[in-house]
Amino acid sequence: MTNPLLSDWNTPFELPPFDKIEDAHFAPALEEALTRSRANVTAICDASEPTFANTIEALALADAPLDKVLAPFFAMAGADSTPAREALMREFSPKLAAYGTEVTSNAALFARIEDLWSRREDLDLTEEQARVLMLTRRSFVRAGAQLQGEEAARLAEVKQRLSVLGTKFTQNLLADERDWSMPLEDTAGLPEFVLSAARAAGEERGADGSVVTLSRSLIVPFLQFSDRRDLREKAYEAWTARGANGGETDNRAIAAEVLALRAERAALLGYDSFADYKLETEMAKTPEAVRALLMQVWTPAKASAEADAAVLEQMLLADGHAAPLQPWDWRYYSEKRRAAEHDLNEAELKPYLQLDRMIEAAFACAKRLFNLDFAPIDVPLYHPDARAWEVTREGRHMAVFIGDYFARGSKRSGAWCSALRSQQKLAGDIRPHVINVCNFAKPPQGAPALLSYDDARTLFHEFGHALHQMLSDVTYEAISGTSVARDFVELPSQLYEHWLEVPEVLEEFATHAETGEPMPRDLLDRMLGAATYDMGFQTVEYVASAMVDLAFHDGPPPADPMQKQAEVLEELGMPHAIRMRHGTPHFAHVFAGDGYSSGYYSYMWSEVMDADAFEAFEENGGPFDPVMAAKLEEFILSAGGSEEAAVLYEKFRGSMPDATALLKGRGLAA
Repeated sequence: MTNPLLSDWNTPFELPPFDKIEDAHFAPALEEALTRSRANVTAICDASEPTFANTIEALALADAPLDKVLAPFFAMAGADSTPAREALMREFSPKLAAYGTEVTSNAALFARIEDLWSRREDLDLTEEQARVLMLTRRSFVRAGAQLQGEEAARLAEVKQRLSVLGTKFTQNLLADERDWSMPLEDTAGLPEFVLSAARAAGEERGADGSVVTLSRSLIVPFLQFSDRRDLREKAYEAWTARGANGGETDNRAIAAEVLALRAERAALLGYDSFADYKLETEMAKTPEAVRALLMQVWTPAKASAEADAAVLEQMLLADGHAAPLQPWDWRYYSEKRRAAEHDLNEAELKPYLQLDRMIEAAFACAKRLFNLDFAPIDVPLYHPDARAWEVTREGRHMAVFIGDYFARGSKRSGAWCSALRSQQKLAGDIRPHVINVCNFAKPPQGAPALLSYDDARTLFHEFGHALHQMLSDVTYEAISGTSVARDFVELPSQLYEHWLEVPEVLEEFATHAETGEPMPRDLLDRMLGAATYDMGFQTVEYVASAMVDLAFHDGPPPADPMQKQAEVLEELGMPHAIRMRHGTPHFAHVFAGDGYSSGYYSYMWSEVMDADAFEAFEENGGPFDPVMAAKLEEFILSAGGSEEAAVLYEKFRGSMPDATALLKGRGLAA
């Protein structure tokens, strides 16, 4: 039988034929794709005198067979995992790591790259080609291309082991999230939207009744509203114990080994620490710069959180409970305080924040800013919950956008944006296929999906990443879309969140699920007025995670990461009633792979820019100013990694910002 992963895709927009792909197709397709990609690399090495075309451009296309197999596989493995796909992940990870090392340690291939690098001034390259040559050579050097003998062999072993550990960490976390649930026997205090989500979760898991799960979209509102302090504690402790329950799914030993191997990898490459290695290519450049920004924000955030904690503890005492305020109490009393001080509660807001209307809002903003249109298309996708749209501009096909919004046991937690295919022009006018994945609570059959305001922000955030992919306009995939510095990649996503706060957007799209009436202006004003409410708590839990991540990688690796985590938090003076947003055993950003290792700070680094960037709109005609929108597209969204991030931002804004706008935006400015 023909393997669809190895055939031409005569499908709409050349999307993967998900209706024909079976798990059994992946392993033989991967082996054949590796063979073809290896042959492509061999052909490069056997070519005549190195040129940019027969070396750098040929290398950019060499892995096309592999990409064709892996794009649908990773989409399905992350958003709709099965035991078979988990087994394939464990099988594929070391193979792919070995292949990557094989390419970057290919002496003949690197010699060709070095030859071009030495003659770069005489090659008559475009600016984009010069950038790609530099990035290609740098990636080879940082992967160990200049190492030889035992050091090269050891680096290959380290990278292969790290890939195995990252896969195991992710699967352990998914297993803990999938296996835990709590029957919802006492509903005191819970509004209908929480009860509805719990019923749907019970149905999805085949449980006998409603359940609370470890999905953020369900457990957070449970912690906000449940009157049962003992049940809140039980649920919260299960949530924060993910990856630390002992047995086969415990991630603590994995975290320790990962940190030791990363430190060894950095040392083999000549760096003092893994943080020095990792940050070299980012905007921040050094651990000291990262720490300086985080501490600038930590001090006012901690003061704000401690003041809030004192108020919440008084509310706890008034309810007849003993102090101190505990982490499972914070969201409950904070929600009550928000209702009292801002006349605002989640149950009142949610009927106005329908998923479908928020998707329409994200699309409408993209239309006004960038003249993009979105039309639903009926194409086979990897799960019935996923849906797709064709994106066009004045009739020209720009992208396919896929949205997969609901939580399920087969989907890893969190929210992310990925691409089944990235924009490039080297192999023709290739337009991207972009996926946004979220974990919103799925409603019962026939009922509208309702979001929290935080959920709606997540939707806009991920759509900002999608725009970065969809509007990309470069020749080479290596610098396409989100292929930028890690502490720059969050700028488009966090910036796009600001359009959710524009009153005219909410007036049009925040409509009641039952009546269709727009959100009353006084409710809208109260919601926006409370935008910085509880920001001390949110900032403290985030910055604490970023500081622990940095401490793990800036210096010798800790033998006991949990002890190191405790030491960092004690030194910071972490408030008792707040814990890290991501404790070490479930810190997937850092341990599922090294994408955000030493880089969790990047959300805040980007936030410095996004606050400043939105101010640029407000200073120049408002949130839909066409001149600023055109500049945003030209210098940020379409440019990808074609220039250094700071250069691109300065072209957009004129200069780099400081943290003033960030502190102001979070309500933490003095």
